[in-house]
Amino acid sequence: MATEPKTLEDLFLDTLKDIYYAEKQILKALPKMARAATSPEVKKAFETHRDETEGHVERLTEVFEIVGKAPRGKTCDAILGIIEEGKSIMEEFEGSPALNAGLVAAAQAVEHYEMARYGTLKAWAQQLGLKNAVALLDQTLAEETKTDKLLSQIGTASANTKAQANTKAQAKSAA
Repeated sequence: MATEPKTLEDLFLDTLKDIYYAEKQILKALPKMARAATSPEVKKAFETHRDETEGHVERLTEVFEIVGKAPRGKTCDAILGIIEEGKSIMEEFEGSPALNAGLVAAAQAVEHYEMARYGTLKAWAQQLGLKNAVALLDQTLAEETKTDKLLSQIGTASANTKAQANTKAQAKSAA
């Protein structure tokens, strides 16, 4: 007996499960990243984004309802790897002036993954005529993009500069 060929609807649902799982993992990782941050600005950005991420999970639940499926995640190796890299930064750079810059970079890797997923899901929802899903996915995509821009500002305005300034000071004292 031949199996039915997979459709765009199947791919949409599969990717929806992927990002649902990813968002749940991100909810667990953000408080750890906030605790590890030594910059009040970085800490606040992670805490704020954790609250936003709860909203992302709620919106994804609504998208599952729109397509008539129960919200269920599918293991996402990509996000697990990105989160693992963030854990490594927390361990390897603990106490270092470069820690906050590393945390910002790790968080941006997460944001870029999410932006790619939400952009794709939004395009597919449009193709499938899921107007309500498009609106929900677009709202989350806008928040992810805004968070990425904020992280870039924090990185360039303070975290990267402080990490570099301390590197220069250490080089002078070593000379």
